[in-house]
Amino acid sequence: MARLRTAHRANIAEVAAAAGVSVGTVSRVLNESPNVREATRRRVLDVMRRLNYRPSRLAAGLSRGSPRTVVILVPYVTRPSVVERLSGAIGVLDEQGFDVVLRTVDAPAQRDRHLRALTARHGADGAVIMSLPLSRDQLAALQDAHLALTLVDTEAPGIPCTIVDDIRGGFLAADHLIGLGHRRIGFIGDARDPDLGFVSTRRRLLGYRRALGHHGISYDPALIRLGEHSTRAAGNLALKLLALPDPPTAIFATSDTQALGVQAAAESAGRPVPDEVSVVGYDDIESAAQLGLSTVHQPLAESGARGASRLCALIRGETVRPLRDELPVSLVARSTSARMRWRPRPPPRAHPVSALADAG
Repeated sequence: MARLRTAHRANIAEVAAAAGVSVGTVSRVLNESPNVREATRRRVLDVMRRLNYRPSRLAAGLSRGSPRTVVILVPYVTRPSVVERLSGAIGVLDEQGFDVVLRTVDAPAQRDRHLRALTARHGADGAVIMSLPLSRDQLAALQDAHLALTLVDTEAPGIPCTIVDDIRGGFLAADHLIGLGHRRIGFIGDARDPDLGFVSTRRRLLGYRRALGHHGISYDPALIRLGEHSTRAAGNLALKLLALPDPPTAIFATSDTQALGVQAAAESAGRPVPDEVSVVGYDDIESAAQLGLSTVHQPLAESGARGASRLCALIRGETVRPLRDELPVSLVARSTSARMRWRPRPPPRAHPVSALADAG
């Protein structure tokens, strides 16, 4: 297994200081300008070798007047949450004068091909990878290529990342519904994806379970439904929950897209929202406010913008801190969640150990 490399990478300012010259002189040496004395050129080259300096493609591109390019690698580009993250990132990169190349991933083969392309010798100045976990070997290859890299909605050791706490978000959703008197709370999320390795549903489920345990409510696996990430699939899962002998009075869906499917299904089944069923989503996409959907807000556009801004800083040779940039989540209560107005048979009290068990 390749070992991760996290050593400091010298920048052009450090080379200039060590060689006793200006940054402009180092740039002229890099671009083989004739307007540098031979003794100065040798001194700068010696310092570069000693510091193991590798020039960024951006520095060379600026001096030549050539375009600067950043790749954004993202899964499932049609999902509303992805679109909002992209808008934030592209806005920053456009303002900074970068051309953006968007690479989309729907399968492992696409991901692997795009990652290999990023390590090519004449590739982009940098990359933002969104929501795609990286293996140790993939991360090592990107670091060996000395590619400026930031992550959004995923994390890896030694790489600047911008994330939210999905466990906290799941806790907030369930806690909100419990505070409204609900004890039978359904959960609808994505089926496990071993190929691309997404973890958000698992983490939000863990937060949901922690909220139940915090309030002494038994965890019931019969209330958990996982399936395809779509409005229609979520609606079908909701109908199965509502057909249970002891159905939920509230449902937490792990995306707004799925929550809207749950809402439509409940209404079609004669279980009006929120009079008989409360619904909470996750993301707070633009349409959530328009449709009055209660949801967990995560700063989608801001996370994309933050990841892009941190990438620009890396390309300029700056140190980016903190490596792990965690943005807050919050519960936004709107018209799809309300105090429970009818009471089914009460569930059994939780066992302290089982209620706090990891969701796996």
